[in-house]
Amino acid sequence: MGWLFYADRRVQTYADEKAEITRLCTSHGDTRKTELVKACKVGSTWYAAAKVTSIDGSPVEDTTYVTDADGSITFGAVFLTRYDDGCWGYKDMEESAGPNESRAPLGLIELLSNLKDEGSYAHAWRQRCRDWAAIPDYEEGDKIRLATPVTLTDGSTCQIVTATHYKRGRQKRRCYRIEETGGLVRLSKATLAGSELLSSAKGAVSPVLAEYLAGRE
Repeated sequence: MGWLFYADRRVQTYADEKAEITRLCTSHGDTRKTELVKACKVGSTWYAAAKVTSIDGSPVEDTTYVTDADGSITFGAVFLTRYDDGCWGYKDMEESAGPNESRAPLGLIELLSNLKDEGSYAHAWRQRCRDWAAIPDYEEGDKIRLATPVTLTDGSTCQIVTATHYKRGRQKRRCYRIEETGGLVRLSKATLAGSELLSSAKGAVSPVLAEYLAGRE
């Protein structure tokens, strides 16, 4: 399915978008009904979990999903969204159609029904979402080794960096100090996939505080 834009501009805010996603995930047919269970927006993409139940209460049979104990199935959907000249538009895909965007939160993935085929597009999509969620969120002062060296604009590379920040106005922006040169570099979250923590900022505090922090992990 291609993009659909609303020329009447009735969608303008986050609340408007969520209301429209809810409407799109809700239907009531002669034999089945669908309702939104959860929706999350990451960047400009909406991720949704929608539950399908039978009107007569009988178990829902599906070739892709294993029927849950209550007789329903819950599937994942992805809505790409954007504004064009003030008009909101979307492009929707069911998870088994193989969407590229795969940053759905784990809390949403856990709501979905089990899959019958572990080699399906939906299985691969869910795994990519889990892989994205598993990328560490490093703390100030953490020293890390990237899975592969990153090539910088000057042609040099870096692989061992320390999490730090720089200020732009009143805001702090995350960046990383390069071990070899001391220079600063911005890294995307995707670049941190497979990285390794070499030393934690927590380890640099006093022994008493370090012991306390370790006990809270």
